[in-house]
Amino acid sequence: MLPSLRDVTAARRDPELVVLEGFHALKHALRFGGEVLGVWTADLDELEALRLRLAPDLTLPPVTLAAAEELARIVPRAQVLALARRPAQPDVPAMLALPGPEPVVLLEQPRHLGNLGACVRVAAAAGAAGLIATGDQDPWHHDAIRGGAGLQFALPVRRARALPDSGRPLVALDPEGDVLEPGALPPRAVLAFGTERDGLSDELLARADARLALPMRAGVSSLNLATSVAAVLYSAAASWAPPGPPAPRG
Repeated sequence: MLPSLRDVTAARRDPELVVLEGFHALKHALRFGGEVLGVWTADLDELEALRLRLAPDLTLPPVTLAAAEELARIVPRAQVLALARRPAQPDVPAMLALPGPEPVVLLEQPRHLGNLGACVRVAAAAGAAGLIATGDQDPWHHDAIRGGAGLQFALPVRRARALPDSGRPLVALDPEGDVLEPGALPPRAVLAFGTERDGLSDELLARADARLALPMRAGVSSLNLATSVAAVLYSAAASWAPPGPPAPRG
């Protein structure tokens, strides 16, 4: 039996379900193997136009026509709304044990769900092995899903109380660290990012094998969290990501 729109509101409180707001989140859930349980839109023709323009490689599951007012009561301005099952992913120790040179991104106590989602989006695009967030913010929260455009389905994404020990070198991004230069990141690193206001905790800095800083113009004290993650990942991506075909359109 297909779910109804009433089920979507309840699903926000269900840790086994994911609410997808907008076409990009739906597109990425489908592209990366997500189990989509229901899709709703107020305009079937516009949804098909979006599919043809942004994801011609995908076939949409059955779509239910809903009144625009019904959709707006759940998500204002959303053209499409979907419900998916949260995928089974490696737990944190298993993520850290994954083979390959790709880094794992660690966000210590991120505060803003949209920014947390944007970090997931960058990590997926750059080919990171996974992303771990400590603290109270859930990277699978619907606001983080929206900020990540549903790319939580593209790589392991987990919340943890703290970073467990692993065989990966821990690299702390710290304004007082050595300037990040090409080749400075070791393979399989855990790249740790703190908050924009306070940076990383003293405890995590004490555990770090290296401290690196992004070069910035004098007088600029910090970067947006997602911008910092993007700058570090893309500055070093050539060392672990071999050239590949272009990403699918959209």
